[in-house]
Amino acid sequence: MTPLDEKSTRELMTSLPEWTVNREGGAIRRSFHFPDFSQAFGFMAQMAIVSEKMDHHPEWFNVYNRVEVTLTTHDAGGLSTRDIAWATRADAAYTRLIPHAE
Repeated sequence: MTPLDEKSTRELMTSLPEWTVNREGGAIRRSFHFPDFSQAFGFMAQMAIVSEKMDHHPEWFNVYNRVEVTLTTHDAGGLSTRDIAWATRADAAYTRLIPHAE
């Protein structure tokens, strides 16, 4: 798997406006906010199942109602289409849980 180039990253990121590119283009990051801990944990549980099915696991951090997610593909040495696919699924899960969020 090869990392995305800068042009591809820019194009694919247009569908992920809440995500930011960091690590010199090698990762994307987003903070998800929920009404309470149980909803934040429920989101993480849903995305854990997605992660296992995709065999692609995020770097994430949870404090009470916030889930911070960073995605990168270590095998590719940077951002890949797998990260974009995971982020797209996370956005959809978040919108189902918090319909007014996006």
